[in-house]
This record gives sequence, structure tokens and C-alpha cells, in this order.
Amino acid sequence: MSSILPPSYEQRHGHAERIELASDRTFRAQNKITYRLAHWPIWIWVFFIAPGPVTFDLFAHGPDRTMLLWLAAVLAGTGIAGFFGRLPGVEPAPYILRFSEDRPNPLYRRICYTLAWSEVVSYAVLNSAGLIDAIVHGTWRMRAIYDTWYLPIAATCWALGALGWLPRVRRSTKGEGTERRYFYGSVWAVCIAQPVLWFLWKILPQTRTSDLVKLIVFWGILAYVGNLARRGLLPRTRPILPGEMAVSD
Repeated sequence: MSSILPPSYEQRHGHAERIELASDRTFRAQNKITYRLAHWPIWIWVFFIAPGPVTFDLFAHGPDRTMLLWLAAVLAGTGIAGFFGRLPGVEPAPYILRFSEDRPNPLYRRICYTLAWSEVVSYAVLNSAGLIDAIVHGTWRMRAIYDTWYLPIAATCWALGALGWLPRVRRSTKGEGTERRYFYGSVWAVCIAQPVLWFLWKILPQTRTSDLVKLIVFWGILAYVGNLARRGLLPRTRPILPGEMAVSD
């Protein structure tokens, strides 16, 4: 259930048009098997695309033997972690019950969300940089840009995560009610913009004009979807006011 945002809350916490009350969220003592299995593919994908240049080759040329071996390793690793409840959303029971409660953020959550943040940031930045470079120089050098800059950008995010400076990666879960919306808003924006950009890259010629169109569409989707998330109009992007027991998803 959602509620219209009180004016006083907007002054303190931002401009979301809808909120969720912790007391309105259904409490569950255990996660159903279907719920846990539904979250597993998310983390398969997160770990699978972690090697940025390899992922670039996947979308540019299709899968190869190396990628299939990496996918098998990811399936095994995440499957084992999920079986023991060491993936977010794949736990036997919800970890966060009160959004105002100052609880330690488990290491596996911090690692998973740090990796996800690194990919959200890296792919958005590198694709933007590659398009700008193509517009300026008239040549497509995206793979070289990935080879050079993916690791430094991702490693910076890893360092920020290790320091607890990223949403959902802090040492405490106290801010979960608002931090989750920053994470999911970013994921929504990038996960919609990236496939559209890939589709345009496939169907449009590699000319300065076409590359400018790709960049405008890419940034436009990021801005539009990001604004929807800011307003709390997308799933899991509404602020959750702390209170009675609830569950985080």
C-alpha cells in the first residue's frame, strides 16, 4: 500500500510523490521458495557481467566458450551462496524487519550491492564516454575504452563500497527505507537505457549523426526513468517510513 507524501516529509526527505508505510507492508517470517528462486537470476546476471570487456564482447559478437565457462562458474557460485542464504533476497527469511533499526549490514549484502553499483555506474559512464568519443573523433573505439577504463571505474566503486559510502552498502541497515530507492532507481534507469542503446547500435549506422541520436536517447531515458524513480513512481522507489515490523525487498 502507498500513501501520498505529506508536505512536511517532502521538505525533510526529498520530492517523492508517494511513500510506503512500514506498518502497511506485509510481514513475513520466511521467504517462499518461489521468492528466493526469483531473486537468484538477478545475482547470476550481476556476477556474470562483472568482467566488463568480456560483457562488451557478448553484446557485440555473441557468446563464446570463455563466456559459457564463466557463466557455469557463476551459476555454481551463486547457487551455493543462495542455498546457504548468502544472497540478498535469497535468504530463508528477511534480514531487515525494521527500517529504523540500527543493525549490522551482513558482508554478503555489502559485496553484492557493491558489485551491482559498480556495474550500474561503469556501464552508464563508459557507454556515454564511448558515444561522445565517437561523435568527436568520428571513429568507434568503445572496446578500447572498456579495456582501459572499466577496471579503474569499477575498482573505485569497490573501494567506496568497502568504505561503506554507497547506498545499501553501509555498515548499518538503518537507512534502508530511503537507500533502497536510490539503488532501484539507478538500476531501473540503466537497465532500460542499456538495451535501447544496444538496439540502436545494431540498427543505426556508425556516423556522427547516428551516434548523437544514440547519446541523446540514452541520456534521455536515464533522465526520464531517474525522475520517475525520484518521484517514487516505479516499483521499490518509494520512501518507506520506519515504524512497525516490515520486510525489505
